[in-house]
Amino acid sequence: MLEKAVSVLDCFQEAGGSYRLAELTVRTGLSKTTVHRLATDLVRLGLLERSGDRYQLGGKLFELGTLVPRRLDLRESALPFLQDLFEATRETVHFGIREHHEVVYLERIHGHDVLPLPSRIGGRLPLTCTGVGKALLAFARPELLDEVLGTPLPGLTPHSLTDPARLRTEIEQTQVSGMAYEEQEATLGVNCIAAPVFAGGGTAVAALSVAVPMDRYHPAQLAPAVRTAALGLSRVLRNGV
Repeated sequence: MLEKAVSVLDCFQEAGGSYRLAELTVRTGLSKTTVHRLATDLVRLGLLERSGDRYQLGGKLFELGTLVPRRLDLRESALPFLQDLFEATRETVHFGIREHHEVVYLERIHGHDVLPLPSRIGGRLPLTCTGVGKALLAFARPELLDEVLGTPLPGLTPHSLTDPARLRTEIEQTQVSGMAYEEQEATLGVNCIAAPVFAGGGTAVAALSVAVPMDRYHPAQLAPAVRTAALGLSRVLRNGV
């Protein structure tokens, strides 16, 4: 029954939003009676909320999610550097970690000029379509790249790299330069520069980035600020702060 309840919650993972009971039934593959019973219990526990005939994630999940120790510690350590990076660039800043073949975003800072990005705090995107993801992929365990390239590569836009050979070349360039670049691969009209964050050893524990509209994309100016923020946070993590 617990697995079935989680399958209901997983329906909201991709985009959040709200769903009717019939939509949850189709998405889970469970019977309508079972989904109704589970949804009623989840609402009672605060894990879902109901508005009319639609269900959405409940505030209890947000409260619990912010207390996950690893993510909380990383985010709190990163925030001063993310804020410095935003002040230096005045562009949208991302901070994320890797889970399997995806980026999970722990923080996003933006000004009044909000870019139409698919990223959101707590959301997931493919490693291969984002600057943060490429930085994480380049400095993950060596066999991960082969695993990713051995599966069909997702495409969020027509510019997403879906050719394994091209992606491998780009990841190898990132391993040499220490910087990852993404050009309109997650969102049309937006480019990104990212750098890995280390806590010791050669495996990245996180990555941070700036995302900018194409008309403000100046890598020579932005890359040093991204690198400085990543190096500063890495130094703090290595010292165990």
